[in-house]
Amino acid sequence: MESAPNPQFSVIWLHGLGADGSDFVPVVPELGLAPTPGVRFIFPDAPAIPVTCNGGYVMPAWYDIISLDSTSRRIDEAGIVNSRTAIRRLIARENARGIPCERIFLAGFSQGGAVAYTTALTHPAPLAGLIALSTYLPTSDLVEREATAANRAIPVFAAHGSQDDVVAPALGRAARDFLVERGYAVAWQEYPMPHSICLEEIAAIGQWLNGRLG
Repeated sequence: MESAPNPQFSVIWLHGLGADGSDFVPVVPELGLAPTPGVRFIFPDAPAIPVTCNGGYVMPAWYDIISLDSTSRRIDEAGIVNSRTAIRRLIARENARGIPCERIFLAGFSQGGAVAYTTALTHPAPLAGLIALSTYLPTSDLVEREATAANRAIPVFAAHGSQDDVVAPALGRAARDFLVERGYAVAWQEYPMPHSICLEEIAAIGQWLNGRLG
């Protein structure tokens, strides 16, 4: 989806567990982006895999979740790495289409946000920014080991619902604190909502993006 002909920036936006790439398409017109420069939005679909915490039910998922409660997750790290590889291929495709890494944003909601966190913080070339919505850092050890100097200065917009009963706000705050303690610049927002998005949040994302599309 392109906001104008000949886009100069790209946003790769990852959906949550059990959803698909169409989930966030309706958000784009609500962002209030400036008419120029053009932005290409890419909404990939996660593969359908068995998800252990859901009784092995096959659904779209970026990685397997072994178990969860309100404040923790046990996840399949190999699945995270596989999804990171898939997103790196999408980044490379945008490079081939004329969009350099420094004009590519990664965005994600919930499980998609977990992959966006991991991919952006460990990417070997500097990216334009990271949008992490109602999500968490799935494997801080992996990020600690593989975080790249290229993205130490990546701008981060992170937001969470204070009434989220799927991904507890404490998990979102823990990811924020992990980044802040390591010197990342994080714009943090909380909204009185459950595990979802709201119009105020969408407006804030649009404002944040507009500030970085110059």
